[in-house]
Amino acid sequence: MSTSSLSWDQAVLQPPACDAWKEHMEGAAYHLASCIVLLGYMGGSGIFGSLYIFGLLAPGYFCYALWGWLSACGLHILVWNALLVLTCVLQLAHLAYRLRRDTVPEEFELLYKAMYLPLQVPLEVYREIVKCCEEQVQSLGRDQNYAVEGKTPIDRLSLLLSGRVRVSQDGQFLHYIFPYQFLDSPEWESLRPSEEGTFQVTLTAETDCSYITWPRRRLYLLLRKDRYIARLFSSHLGYDISEKLYSLNEKLFAKFGLRFDIRLPSLYHVLGPASSEGELEEAEELPCSPQPDHGLDGASEPPPQPPPPPPAASRPRSSRPESDLLASENLRSHLPAPCKGRAPLAPTQTPEL
Repeated sequence: MSTSSLSWDQAVLQPPACDAWKEHMEGAAYHLASCIVLLGYMGGSGIFGSLYIFGLLAPGYFCYALWGWLSACGLHILVWNALLVLTCVLQLAHLAYRLRRDTVPEEFELLYKAMYLPLQVPLEVYREIVKCCEEQVQSLGRDQNYAVEGKTPIDRLSLLLSGRVRVSQDGQFLHYIFPYQFLDSPEWESLRPSEEGTFQVTLTAETDCSYITWPRRRLYLLLRKDRYIARLFSSHLGYDISEKLYSLNEKLFAKFGLRFDIRLPSLYHVLGPASSEGELEEAEELPCSPQPDHGLDGASEPPPQPPPPPPAASRPRSSRPESDLLASENLRSHLPAPCKGRAPLAPTQTPEL
């Protein structure tokens, strides 16, 4: 123990002095290896930085092995550098495999940049989503139907990547679907996992389209397993449905020349509670009560003048905007008479747009 400690102390505190420096320099292989290794250690982080580092370290250690074999004539130098070369080659193979596994097709890369990168979704999560749709891009020819009203079952969820799709019902145009919008988000949200149903609209491609689709069962299993992906799909579907509703709202504005509220209060006013309409009709049919005669010779006093209207500043705001009142008059000509008895929560017949 003391001998070993003494030798280490002598090596650190009193290193042995070189008798003489070599007069000749090492061969070109040694200097080339040192330069390559120096450049290799200047690499950065990440998978591409690792590829740069090990891509330069492998030839650098190979040059060291050549120098140990040809110039230094040291077997230990040759063996150690050969092992380092082998390690670098194996690491390069592993990095290439990871890079090839993580690479996605161009369509999915553009989809990630358009929808998921702004939300800072990790690539690992995105790969799970892409894996659920089997990394396959479907195509839809011009004038080809994606879904037919009343016939096509709701068994998938699809997202349009390119092209334009027309949505219609009973031959009546509703709205368009553009790239990076869901094709069947309302149908997806309208059913529970255990329910079955068919499309209530027809979706027809106006141009050559491409889209990706998730099978309903596989997507439900993924959403049940990963709550983060479930919240992600919920936000995307909610935004997509709201965009479709606003497109319908703009269509109503273009038809009648008035801007409607997205909640359609005008429709609710037209199809309002029957009790309220009955009260209004009774108020209109109620005769005015006769004024008592207080004057002589049967002459009645003139009716009292109504009080002046309050100033405009003190008038309470109307519960509904004036555009809704005007829209109600326009919509009455397109809607059937409401049923007496109960107020429908939604229009039973959509007006012609």
